[in-house]
Amino acid sequence: MDTPSIPFALHLFYVSVISILTPGFLFCFRLVVFVAAKIKIDINGFRRIGWLVARVALQRDDVELVAVNDPFITTDYMTYMFKYDTVHGQWKHHEIKMKDSKTLLFGENEVTVFGIRNPEEIPWAETGAGFVVELTGVFIDKDKVAAHLKGGAKKVIISAPSKDAPMFVVGVNEHTYTSDINIVSNASCTTNCLAPLAKVIHDRFGIAEGLMMTVHSITGRAIREA
Repeated sequence: MDTPSIPFALHLFYVSVISILTPGFLFCFRLVVFVAAKIKIDINGFRRIGWLVARVALQRDDVELVAVNDPFITTDYMTYMFKYDTVHGQWKHHEIKMKDSKTLLFGENEVTVFGIRNPEEIPWAETGAGFVVELTGVFIDKDKVAAHLKGGAKKVIISAPSKDAPMFVVGVNEHTYTSDINIVSNASCTTNCLAPLAKVIHDRFGIAEGLMMTVHSITGRAIREA
């Protein structure tokens, strides 16, 4: 039987981006209880999505955030932006502070901070986590993401659609994952909203064709193309 470690990590990202109150949230964390005492993760790209992944991980006893990497913001700014989140509100679960330029403290838990641009040079092997959640939006192709593997990561979950990495949506096709796959994409936020609903309709009645509209917040790419 294939290990469900990646589906769990996939669920972790899914619930943090889409909703932390979905039924899938409860399912995925019940699953890990039978798999391991604690899942250790690293985050590459500590911005909006990175904060959300961290929030979910830090509120779980069976998930440990080990390290974050972001070469474009300082450690004290990471602390400030995470603590005073303008969307989800002020962080109130643990005291968060900067121990030094390379360490964040969440309560008594230390999280290593890197500021390295080339993912191949990030010493993920030193963190002992194995699972890297790629959240920069820059490294979305398998060739680029594979640099994390060279740095010591064992599995990588991409937070965006990928042209060549297999994409999984929880509730739709995560059962097709096999343990030999080391790089996966969690697809887009729009896909995660649409696909589970469309699957129910398609499985029950069938869908010949359809039209979907989405209300989406503006993105950096949209600003550049304006």
